[in-house]
Amino acid sequence: MKLPSGKDSGKSKHQSDVGLIRVLSQQKELRTRLPWYYAPSFLLLWVALFYAIVIPLYHRLPNGISIKEESLRPGEFVSERAQRWLYTYDRIGPKVVGSVANEVTTVAFIVDEVESIRTEMRSNLYDLETDVQAPAGAYMHWQMVNMYQGVQNVVVKLSTKSSNSTAYLLVNSHFDSKASSPGSGDDGTMVVVMLEVLRQMAISETPFEHPIVFLFNGAEENPLEASHGFITQHKWAANCKALINLEVAGSGGRDLLFQSGPNNPWLMKYYNQNAKHPFATTMAEEIFQSGILPSDTDFRIFRDYGQVPGLDIAQISNGYVYHTKFDNFRAVPGDSLQNAGENALALVRAFANASEMHNPEEHSEGHSVFFDFLGLFFVYYTETTGIILNCVIAVISLVLVGVSLWRMARISEATAGQMSIWFAIILGLHVVGFLLSLGLPLLMGVLFDAGDRSLTYFSNNWLVIGLYICPAMIGQVLPLSLYYTLKPNNKISHPNHLHMSLHAHCVLLALIAIILTAISLRTPYLCMLSMLFYAAALLINLLSTLHDRGYYWVLIVQLLQLMPFLYFCHLYYMFLVVFFPMLGRFGHSINPDLLVALLCALGTFFAMGFVAPLINMFRWPKLVLLGLGVVSFIFSMIAVSEVGFPYRAETSVMRVHFLHVRRIFYEYDGAVSLNDSGYYFDFQDRRLYYPLEDTSVNLTGLVSTESDCSKYLMCGVPCFNHRWCSTRSSSHWLPRDEPVAIPAASSLQLLSKTILESGNAVRYEFEMSGPPHMSLYIQPLDGVTVEDWSFIRNMLDEPDKYAAPYHIFFSYGRDSTPLKFHIDFAKSSGNFDVPVFELGYSAHFLSYEFDRDAAGLKFIKDFPEFAHPMEWPTLFVRYVF
Repeated sequence: MKLPSGKDSGKSKHQSDVGLIRVLSQQKELRTRLPWYYAPSFLLLWVALFYAIVIPLYHRLPNGISIKEESLRPGEFVSERAQRWLYTYDRIGPKVVGSVANEVTTVAFIVDEVESIRTEMRSNLYDLETDVQAPAGAYMHWQMVNMYQGVQNVVVKLSTKSSNSTAYLLVNSHFDSKASSPGSGDDGTMVVVMLEVLRQMAISETPFEHPIVFLFNGAEENPLEASHGFITQHKWAANCKALINLEVAGSGGRDLLFQSGPNNPWLMKYYNQNAKHPFATTMAEEIFQSGILPSDTDFRIFRDYGQVPGLDIAQISNGYVYHTKFDNFRAVPGDSLQNAGENALALVRAFANASEMHNPEEHSEGHSVFFDFLGLFFVYYTETTGIILNCVIAVISLVLVGVSLWRMARISEATAGQMSIWFAIILGLHVVGFLLSLGLPLLMGVLFDAGDRSLTYFSNNWLVIGLYICPAMIGQVLPLSLYYTLKPNNKISHPNHLHMSLHAHCVLLALIAIILTAISLRTPYLCMLSMLFYAAALLINLLSTLHDRGYYWVLIVQLLQLMPFLYFCHLYYMFLVVFFPMLGRFGHSINPDLLVALLCALGTFFAMGFVAPLINMFRWPKLVLLGLGVVSFIFSMIAVSEVGFPYRAETSVMRVHFLHVRRIFYEYDGAVSLNDSGYYFDFQDRRLYYPLEDTSVNLTGLVSTESDCSKYLMCGVPCFNHRWCSTRSSSHWLPRDEPVAIPAASSLQLLSKTILESGNAVRYEFEMSGPPHMSLYIQPLDGVTVEDWSFIRNMLDEPDKYAAPYHIFFSYGRDSTPLKFHIDFAKSSGNFDVPVFELGYSAHFLSYEFDRDAAGLKFIKDFPEFAHPMEWPTLFVRYVF
């Protein structure tokens, strides 16, 4: 047996001493931390702030003004009068383009109310002109030609007799609705708001400079046809220099400014100075204009076809009733009318006296960055200023972080190199934490989707706390918590170590801000705001002695984090309020849980980025993370129970879109190759028809249309518009035994076939008649091209962008004159005695003025209460010429 030498014995003793010192240091460090049981209280404090401040301020609305109070509050918007108008509007019922309800009753209602306002108007001060326009035209809407004829606009111009201004302010809303909805929210709310704004301006003792055009347009849901008819054809359109577009994407709540400009920051100046209840964010504008949302507004038409800059404003609460029969008078709170009216009236007054209206082009200076703070005040600046602010604040933050690290190095007697290495490790771990904070919620979204449990939060929104927010916090904190526990650093105090983790978050924000600013995004203002308050706290701590006094620096950091925390919670809560109901109509091609998971993860990153790492200020932070994991597990179990079933009757329904279809397919020789009936479904739910299983509706025999795409034109289905057509290959067909009864006459007639002079082309002339909504689908056969037609030529002139089959959508309002059109086909052989093309024709009977047959009504009745069918009969005929 070999005894250890004296040298080895000394070495062992030294190692034992080092180990003992490390253990003692860890124990001392643990004693300096706060007890672990304070950690839940620390986190619950922030939760309490959210519910005590953010939620009440988000839902805050002004008290409505009654007609009795009007004499005491002259010049103010009166919501009770608007409510009375809305009640009348609601009782008209659904207002589908081409229906009597839309083209006669609603137009008469608006005209009558305008004439009533004329009797109250100060005729010595103002002129009031009314024009009912019925334009015809066409434009490209995504992948279809959108044709219209005789759709109606009620256009009202109010001007001051003493003014000679030729610059008009345009205020727009639409009075038509979806087939199944009375549209009291979308957009009846804004129709009556405009009427009361018109009335207040007409009875005001204070004249204004610029004439105001109030456009009540009657074909927005078609889509966007009446606004196109106005801006391209109306006699007053060329004079319109600014726009206020008023929309609703739900029913009630505050009205969000989600688009502005383009390139006219002066609009934001007036919004800032005059909006009574500011509610806006640049981030919403960039998201909306990215195309991620399944929505569009008239704002785009005025912008693209009239180059009219303006503001796009919409109420966004309770999107669950949007485009359903539950979008009725009862769903619209009177206080939300007051909110929208006060904003609209103030903005109309301001723009009607704006000097910039004379020549807006002179004030075109790029985009704006804008946002409100909890509805209390509004901030805006130009995009150029935003670039400077983002970069300057990022650089200042990085400098302050560098000074702080240098100070820590001096106190701990570590070299600058050592401190740089330690910070680099923490920064790397923080980046890993950021990726985990995104990855874990996304993983939850993938797992729930894989288990056919998507949209569990649809009705019970609070489920996202455990499903996505807790995993995001765990991911954000876990890497650093493990590092502090498994590899403690005795050369630097734990408070400084913890401070370095917040510095790492600041550096990450700076890098994100610089990168996103470099690619011309304006949303990095979020990073700038977060850095601004952290840099201010860091500067205060550095200038005082708090930076070097244990955990005292935490007090300043957390106090200054209150404002960004409240702002980010308010912002992301708003996005969730918008997206929750919208995801029920997102379709089945995209996993909606991934979008909600991403929103929750980003909201947690911004709101808790300088808060969550402080979990490591307490002893046993792993217990806190374990607790968050337990919360996540409990919420997951709740989500897979009946509580997580997405839909509820009336309040949050499942949207089921289907058509009662009669199909007749003719071959070239006139023989009928297909003559059947069925229901064509375009499911909006991620899980298609899964929620309808085990209910009273019989879906036996339901099949995908994908296999029919190689056999039939348009996959054998009469898709209604571009959205339906884009999903036709993944739609579903349910055969029915009884033929669908088509409720009214329709026809497509070949008038003539003429060989053109070149000999290699032929012209077919047709006449189409039927209900107010019809479509044509044109498919040239092999070796044949469309040379010309009587429709707009965009599809033919841009073959790389548009491909056959070509979709021509045709709609009319009060003018039901049959549509005559021609198509010229070219063929190199010049032989036109053989099949040349397929022509599909669909007639859609949307309005309830057209009866559904007995079998169809029974099928509708069989749907469970939580489902809302949007349906109508359709005739689909295909010819080969």
